[in-house]
Amino acid sequence: MAKTNLFYAQSGGVTSVINASACGVIETARLHKTRIGKIYAGLNGIIGALREDLIDTGKESAKTIAALRYTPSGAFGSCRYKLKSFAENQAEYLRLMEVFKAHDIRYFLYNGGGDSQDTANKISQLSLQQGFPITCIGIPKTVDNDLPITDNSPGFGSVAKYVAVSIREAGLDVASMCESSTKVFVMEVMGRHAGWIAGAAGLAAEQEGDAPHIILFPEIAFDKQNFLRKVKQCVNRYGYCAIVVSEGASYADGSFLADAGGKDAFGHTQLGGVAPFIASMIKQELGYKYHWAVLDYLQRAARHIGSATDVDQAYAMGKAAVEFALAGKNAVMPTIVRKPGKKYSWSVGEAKLSDVANVEKTMPRDYISSDGYSITEKARAYFSPLIQGEDYPPYQNGLPQYARLKKVLTAKKLQTWEN
Repeated sequence: MAKTNLFYAQSGGVTSVINASACGVIETARLHKTRIGKIYAGLNGIIGALREDLIDTGKESAKTIAALRYTPSGAFGSCRYKLKSFAENQAEYLRLMEVFKAHDIRYFLYNGGGDSQDTANKISQLSLQQGFPITCIGIPKTVDNDLPITDNSPGFGSVAKYVAVSIREAGLDVASMCESSTKVFVMEVMGRHAGWIAGAAGLAAEQEGDAPHIILFPEIAFDKQNFLRKVKQCVNRYGYCAIVVSEGASYADGSFLADAGGKDAFGHTQLGGVAPFIASMIKQELGYKYHWAVLDYLQRAARHIGSATDVDQAYAMGKAAVEFALAGKNAVMPTIVRKPGKKYSWSVGEAKLSDVANVEKTMPRDYISSDGYSITEKARAYFSPLIQGEDYPPYQNGLPQYARLKKVLTAKKLQTWEN
């Protein structure tokens, strides 16, 4: 069988372990030199394919590729770029096919969330129509943990660990100051429609009175008076109130508490600023002194406190993607399958890209307490294994040392793409 080339790209918001998946892809592909020739990575995701900006990963040493396993962010560059339907924008799809043909790319591995799996699925279908079959494999990634079918998504476990640690430490700080100073702390986490990250923060509350005292989920409609009453009860009982709020917290009519008024490249509502909104509401209504924090990029970039379970799973998804491609599977995504039993274990499964694309998995109602402000034991049992283990990067001069790639681009063969 003649050797053909592989193209890997990262998409959407990055995570602290997406490069571990890249590491799994490249190291595994390098083991199959008789079937895979060049291993390309897109500079800035699918945009790299459209612009014919193909990074030749063969120019990177084995040591540098191995370092990707503990390097956060998207080492090759990511993008928020959603391909429209073929009918709406044929030029983009035909350009992709042109680039893939020019560089003899027959394997396309796309590392991202639901929108990215949709892109991979569309390219798979088009390649068959164009008579140049390309094996398209999705690789799961999203801190939001909202991909369907897979038990959890790589990237989530490390964010879950970070937010649980953060609210525990911040809670202790507020507890020490509440007698004469701050009585309320509000921590905003990611999660547009799904409260998985906010829910994971609930792991920090192991005993009565532990932070967080209140979690605001996108799945539970915000009730202002009920919420303020709960805040006051916590301050009266514990001396302070620590709150975790998902950026997607919303009212009963579905409108977000913090709608910034814009849209991102995928058409999603731009969110941000719900923490100061909540803190200001508490100050106005109850008069309590407050502090707030928006974790934003910090939560998804925090590789220094990555979950070992998450890192292992991220690498395994990249490895499995290559193995799926070589086995002749197409338009599928490797998944994480949780095995039954008291002791946590998992295996690699698979899902059709058509079943994954553009589907959001939200928190089940039985994972959220009856009052809507905390997690249940069932949720705790789900979350807890995902944050287990520490996988520290190497440190030098007191700082973590991460991979620095050369990112050498291969020679272009086509005319410049105009979009």
